[in-house]
Amino acid sequence: MSLKTVCVPVASFSALQLVFVAVWLSFCSGCVSRSESDVVVYSALDEDFAAPILAAFERSTENEVGVIGKFDIESTKTVGLANQLIAEADAPRCDLFWNNEIMHTVRLQKLGILEPHDWQVPSTWPQDMVASDGTWCGFAARARVLLVNTDMLPDADARPNRVNELADPKWAQNCAMARPLFGTTATHFAVLRDIMGREKTLELLQSIHSNAVVLSGNKQVAQAVSAGKVAWGLTDTDDAIIEEELGYPVEIIYPDQQPEQPGTLRIPNTLAILKDAPHPVAAGKLADFLMTPEIEDRLAMGRSSQLPISKESKFPPAVLPSEPVRWMRVDFEAAAEDWDAWAKTLADLFAN
Repeated sequence: MSLKTVCVPVASFSALQLVFVAVWLSFCSGCVSRSESDVVVYSALDEDFAAPILAAFERSTENEVGVIGKFDIESTKTVGLANQLIAEADAPRCDLFWNNEIMHTVRLQKLGILEPHDWQVPSTWPQDMVASDGTWCGFAARARVLLVNTDMLPDADARPNRVNELADPKWAQNCAMARPLFGTTATHFAVLRDIMGREKTLELLQSIHSNAVVLSGNKQVAQAVSAGKVAWGLTDTDDAIIEEELGYPVEIIYPDQQPEQPGTLRIPNTLAILKDAPHPVAAGKLADFLMTPEIEDRLAMGRSSQLPISKESKFPPAVLPSEPVRWMRVDFEAAAEDWDAWAKTLADLFAN
């Protein structure tokens, strides 16, 4: 797919106008005119995964609707794209936000810059996967799992099976977690704060900070486990499955599966149409195209092995175990309350 971008002619512009054009072009690359039928997508999902699917949408409309995609390659891309959408709220450039991490989608919802949509999902869709006001919908999730080095822990009965074992002294400096300031780890502990309460969650995080090896991201955690630098770690299924498929001696464990335990957290991709989007009709058509079992199957078959939400999905991803998984019951909107203050508290705690 050759993603379209905006080209602005600069001939005969004043110096001040050229400054404006330079700023605008920092958002764009290439030079393809934008038609009224184009839909602009900001995608936190990696371009390798999202672009072929967006190209399939263009083909499905017989090129009557084009797609202009903005992808961010930074490690904190979700934060960056969300902040850009906030900055553009008074004059949106984006029509549809495809986020691969839900918490900042909820942040945009609470700021009132998303538009409700009639999501074409069945009544059986999990309640925690649809916004209470219809402004976003979740699909194709990743799960928060434990990755264990089986050479270091050959006895299956001795392996961890709970997230809070990151704070257990028996695993001191032999387990790992990503710094909970961005991405799915930040979402995970925001969810636990809603379930356990603020003080208990902070106590757990303080214990983890003292006990576990804290790394920059989930990929680094998975790699530390596969390399034998630590015996196990908390990471995402998309990072864990890579190490397994590369042939390292690792096993993926879905944590907290006993009846008295909270279950495994899954974090979906989300779609959201921007309030006052330039092309809301085209955005709605693209949203409906993406929110289907067929697209979930494509994401399940890809390298990230994402977990379909639809019961009509026909392709079980390689990362999913053969036995049923108990999923954590989540209220993402409650978990996002007071986000800025909570994020500052965690930044102070994990500053070193």
